[in-house]
Amino acid sequence: MARIKPQALLIQSKKKKGPTRISITTIVMCNLIIALIALSLVATYRYWSRRSLDQSGSDLSTLEDIGGLVKKYDLPGYAILNTSKGPITVELFKDGSPEVVDRFLDLCQKGHFKGMPFSHVIKHYVIKGGGSQGLGAAEDWISKGKLRSQLVTRPKHEAFMLGTTKNRLDDKGFELVITTAPIPDLNDKLIVFGRVIKGEDVVQEIEEVDTDEHYRPKSSVGITGVILKREI
Repeated sequence: MARIKPQALLIQSKKKKGPTRISITTIVMCNLIIALIALSLVATYRYWSRRSLDQSGSDLSTLEDIGGLVKKYDLPGYAILNTSKGPITVELFKDGSPEVVDRFLDLCQKGHFKGMPFSHVIKHYVIKGGGSQGLGAAEDWISKGKLRSQLVTRPKHEAFMLGTTKNRLDDKGFELVITTAPIPDLNDKLIVFGRVIKGEDVVQEIEEVDTDEHYRPKSSVGITGVILKREI
């Protein structure tokens, strides 16, 4: 058996331990995988960041809505109109006419209705509190001889409803109208924002006062003050 020389063994060992070559294709594939992982991490981060912001905005919106509801239901829901004939208790429609109710409450706090006279009283029709000299649409309708029985009655304009004229909502012109009978033909001019729940007899007593040909009371009758209450 022939012996292999030590020098030949050394050369053969070096050949076996030589570095393994990595192909270009393998390097490119590894770089692509790393890039895809990085892009995936960035996309995931952006998604959760956006979701967190959306959730935060939704929570703030919910809190604002809840705050608005709390504020609305914290407002007085009733008003007692003290008149020279006695008190009239009114339930306010905070849900049905929120803007008008807010205006009414603001004017009450400013004392706008204190001393307000009932400027016009029309039997079986309306009593109106306010400083304007003309009755407006109501007097025109009566002069034309409209018959209530020929008109369709709407619940919001039944007797003992509290409203104000649509074209006079400023501080000086805000008028109070209380219907004393179903008045469906006031739909175009009147905004109803409450109803009388106590003191109908007082309304009827005011309705009985003597008036001139322009429906103005001959004797002074009016509102002496307003008391606001959350509950009755």
